[in-house]
Amino acid sequence: MAILPVTLYGDKILRNKAKKLTEITPKDLQLIKNMFETMNNAYGIGLAANQVGSNKSIFVVDLSPLEDYKDEKPRIFINPQIIEFSQEKVAHEEGCLSIPDVRAEVLRPKSIKIKFKNISFEDCEIEAAEMLSRVIQHEYDHLKGIFFTDKIDPETQKKITPELNKIKKRKIEIDYPVTEKPVEK
Repeated sequence: MAILPVTLYGDKILRNKAKKLTEITPKDLQLIKNMFETMNNAYGIGLAANQVGSNKSIFVVDLSPLEDYKDEKPRIFINPQIIEFSQEKVAHEEGCLSIPDVRAEVLRPKSIKIKFKNISFEDCEIEAAEMLSRVIQHEYDHLKGIFFTDKIDPETQKKITPELNKIKKRKIEIDYPVTEKPVEK
């Protein structure tokens, strides 16, 4: 396994829509293993493939580092599609490995239903609520080229703009590997 450099806010790959997989190859399996290694190294709980320079429709989630989710198993989502959102919405602070040290309250549906392929490329469907729902929605947004910062109020967006500009220019200190220059793909 390898720890991959994380792409940062401003990198074009993060605004592109991910491409669906038609099969799982050994290269894809290695990417997924590396994504878990990268996410764990950076103390993350979710990571989309475009955050490590791949345009594939894959994200991984591992809530087990969180106190209330210690027994939660890591999850892999391939070609995900959220098919249902609850009417009830909940605000919660979010952060992102591609936007280090920036956090903001984001209003999201409390629960969702999602279809996806698993590691064996079998069709799956689950309902998710609370934190699992939030992390899935956050990573799913990445695959559509959307950041959590796109979903916050204009006043907060204005406040974090100087920090976002520093991230774009890589004028920040981070304790996990990031790409040295913007990833265009």
